[in-house]
Amino acid sequence: MIRVHCGCPLRKAESTLQSLSPSTILVVDDEELYRRAVERILLRVGHQVAMAPDAAEALQVVRSERIDLVLCDIQMPGINGLELVRQIREIEPDLPCIVMTGYNTPENSVEALRAGAFWYLEKPFEQERLEVVRQLIDKAIEHGRVKNENRQLHTQLQSRHKFDSIIGKSQSLGRTLSIVEKVADTESTVLITGESGTGKELVARALHYNSRRAERPLVTVNCGAIPEELLESELFGHVKGAFTNAISHREGRFALANGGTIFLDEIGDMSPNLQVKLLRVLQERTFEPVGSSKTQKVDVRVIAATHQNLPKLIETGGFREDLFYRLNVLPIEVPALRERIEDLPLLVHHFLDLARQDRGSRVQGVTDEAMQRLMDYHWPGNVRELENLTERLTVLVGEGDIELEDLPAQVRAEPTIQCWAPRVPASGIDFNAVVGRFESELIEQALDHTHWNKNRAAGLLGLNRTTLIEKIKKRGLTPPDED
Repeated sequence: MIRVHCGCPLRKAESTLQSLSPSTILVVDDEELYRRAVERILLRVGHQVAMAPDAAEALQVVRSERIDLVLCDIQMPGINGLELVRQIREIEPDLPCIVMTGYNTPENSVEALRAGAFWYLEKPFEQERLEVVRQLIDKAIEHGRVKNENRQLHTQLQSRHKFDSIIGKSQSLGRTLSIVEKVADTESTVLITGESGTGKELVARALHYNSRRAERPLVTVNCGAIPEELLESELFGHVKGAFTNAISHREGRFALANGGTIFLDEIGDMSPNLQVKLLRVLQERTFEPVGSSKTQKVDVRVIAATHQNLPKLIETGGFREDLFYRLNVLPIEVPALRERIEDLPLLVHHFLDLARQDRGSRVQGVTDEAMQRLMDYHWPGNVRELENLTERLTVLVGEGDIELEDLPAQVRAEPTIQCWAPRVPASGIDFNAVVGRFESELIEQALDHTHWNKNRAAGLLGLNRTTLIEKIKKRGLTPPDED
């Protein structure tokens, strides 16, 4: 491949190339003299070398072996070097190719780069150019490795946010994911609602990474975590001198998300002033940085999320009704953990697996008694609370299984049923109606606590299972999923 004159001292060439990092290099040239000369140099400095006399054999090597770099001549019988580079790019997009030519012209150089070559070299080259060759080979190999690592990282990132990476098999979660799958590849604005800790950001990421914008940025802004006076600059950027300490121009999150998705978490915490400006972005796809009169256009998909009841905020004047309707084009509600409690064992084992993989935890599982108590707990912090608790327990328990006594007091406590005690007014009451309401309330609380496990609900109430079933039928009670 590299033309070495017969009088060229190989020892000097080997010494010059000594800093090359070990890699597998494929040398493609129809002249055996060049192939063998380059092979000796590269082998002596620790490289593995594969050789091919033509493009057809080179393609077989690329398909069957792991190659870090291809060095190929342009002028070869059959398929020339430029067409070889094009075909290699189709097989291995991240594999760098350096082409060599004895007829270096601007046209050849441009054509080589257009074909996908990393760079090109003129041959023959003299002894003093060996250092340039060494640096170029090092750069090409490193470039290929970085591209490959980035591609793998991007693939892993996407796979983490596929629908099947959201843990759970309950009907309530299934309904949510069904909506996510239907709306992911649209351009419509999405409003995600649900209690704190339910995984609204995970849903937003699933929406982005399963959309046509997946290759573009996903920019997240927590509107509740940034002070109001800074949030406008954070969203829209500012120009130099716009306010005190604005010593330079700064792009905002909308500009950074251009072409991709912006996720506005806790949108209910946004001030009325900023709500007006956000409404304009949604309507016109334009904004002005703080301190600037220049209008910028932006192409972003907006996904918003909140744990607050926006219709109630509208009633009290805390949220603009027109903005709500702009955001609520495609609403998605994420169920609370207590509404999909059958997913809890799956989540616990998932978090334990992560602890073993990421932190070398030796905790293997959870005893049946402890798992039952976890399922009885009401989980006000939802999945986030469960994840934090699982991490804490893996540290404290150390190894083996998590047992009932390892759980915190508030989780370990027996579930209680709350009931009300009516007062008898001076005008009297309908005794049978009040008792009936009281009985229905007790039954519904027991069923809620046990997630409609009739055996356990009957045990909490001290009733036979058949008696409880008769009372459920008499009152027409149905599980939430069947309403």
